[in-house]
Amino acid sequence: MKHLFGWLISLLFIAAPALAAEAVLTAADPLLEARVQAITSELRCLVCQNQTIADSHAELAVDLREQVREMVKRGDSQEQIVAYMTARYGDFVLYRPPVRKTTWLLWFGPLLLLVFSVSMLILHLRRRRNQPAELFDPEVDDNEADASPEKSQ
Repeated sequence: MKHLFGWLISLLFIAAPALAAEAVLTAADPLLEARVQAITSELRCLVCQNQTIADSHAELAVDLREQVREMVKRGDSQEQIVAYMTARYGDFVLYRPPVRKTTWLLWFGPLLLLVFSVSMLILHLRRRRNQPAELFDPEVDDNEADASPEKSQ
């Protein structure tokens, strides 16, 4: 029994770090922290690329969150902070980049791909409809057609 108790305590100490959560940096002012959260949720993590700075745990994202926090404390507006980040990292840092000539493919590429795919499908179906029905008859096997008595004569 004493051995079992020792194993349970050891298991608890081994598993405890897995249950620990990362401490979240918060400002003393909840309104300030809400502004930081709103701004960082509009900026893309440059490391993860599929997460916002607010959601990412990458070192760069943590640094950028802290930089945004300092800029908010300094009194910078959201537009000023986003403009600074865009000037430094380009439109890619924006989670919703603006529609510009350089981002047309990003915004309209999926639609163009869909139109192209549908047109190719329609073209393929039209070509298939114009081919003879024997090519698509599942009843006739190539081996059966070659072994028919009419062809052997």
